[in-house]
Amino acid sequence: MAYVRKNQRDLTPAERRKFVGAVLELKRAGRYDDFVRTHIEYYSADGDGELRVAHMAPSFFPWHRQFLLDFERALRRVDPTVTVPYWDWTRDNTPAASLWGEDFMGGNGRRGDHQVMTGPFAYASGNWPVTVGVTEDRFLTRDFGRPADPIALPTREELDTALADPVYDSEPWNSTSRSGFRNKLEGWARGRGNERWRNHNRVHRWIGGLMLGGASVNDPVFWLHHSFVDLLWSRWQSRHPDAQYLPEAPPPLGSAQRGRVVARHQRLPPWDVTPAQLASHTALYRYA
Repeated sequence: MAYVRKNQRDLTPAERRKFVGAVLELKRAGRYDDFVRTHIEYYSADGDGELRVAHMAPSFFPWHRQFLLDFERALRRVDPTVTVPYWDWTRDNTPAASLWGEDFMGGNGRRGDHQVMTGPFAYASGNWPVTVGVTEDRFLTRDFGRPADPIALPTREELDTALADPVYDSEPWNSTSRSGFRNKLEGWARGRGNERWRNHNRVHRWIGGLMLGGASVNDPVFWLHHSFVDLLWSRWQSRHPDAQYLPEAPPPLGSAQRGRVVARHQRLPPWDVTPAQLASHTALYRYA
């Protein structure tokens, strides 16, 4: 039977405690940091000249779906009642949202070093040292809205623009793709300043701190963010039932993207699974 992922705002106090408890147990056991390492390893950019699977590529959605599933299975081995909730950032879009409560994700970072001082993932709790990263920070950091260069969370209208695109992705299959649902939701855009960031990317920028870059998994809100991104992929599929993952076949010989993106039926590293096999989640879980 498929289990349910709930909107974080609908979790009971007991469900919040269980989720936090399972995450902390993975951290204590060293398993959580394995997920941080995996995301760092597969966070490749357009200019790296190698295979891209997690970001700036068509496989952005299926890669993170499998990543979420692995994390959720690890949580459920700790507590079989736990699932990964989702955060609708078009609705709960202020620092006052219950998401940031002291019993759940904790709040913003303090001025100066942006260290999070509240909640179960604050460094002062002793339960959340940052031991794997791309910076020297050893504590969770956040900088809501980036006051030094203000940015807002995505609006419902911005999200709808992405969901309305009937094509999954388009050439050149990277951060410069000007059409296609994947890049519109992942959020690489033309423009200056904060106009370069849309939807998924803008959320990372709004939170700031450790949510910037490949080590963003160090902030547990990463999972709630990507659970919502996964839900949005499902909504897009329902809106465009005849659309499929693209590219269907690998880019041809001579293409700059040959060997750099995963086609529909190719293996998606680091797993032995293809984007086609990850196109549906309904046999495993559904969204409330």
